[in-house]
Amino acid sequence: MTPIERAARALCQMQGQTQDDADWQACLPQVRAVLDAIHEPSDYMKEAGAGVTRYISPDSDERAYAQDAANVWRFMLDAMKKQVP
Repeated sequence: MTPIERAARALCQMQGQTQDDADWQACLPQVRAVLDAIHEPSDYMKEAGAGVTRYISPDSDERAYAQDAANVWRFMLDAMKKQVP
């Protein structure tokens, strides 16, 4: 099960709907809208991710680390959106 399907099923459950195929697939537009809305990471998220990328290329500056982290976030969300069931 993909993250998008899990999100759609959770949304259905939250709305009191069943999680059968017709119901959760009807929730896909809302899930996609949320993913589009969170596509850009916040500065705080970039800094948190920069802590990880700092170990990959220790010779870069702080802005480069934050940008690398933001790019990873965007690429992961884009990949998730392509995995739509």
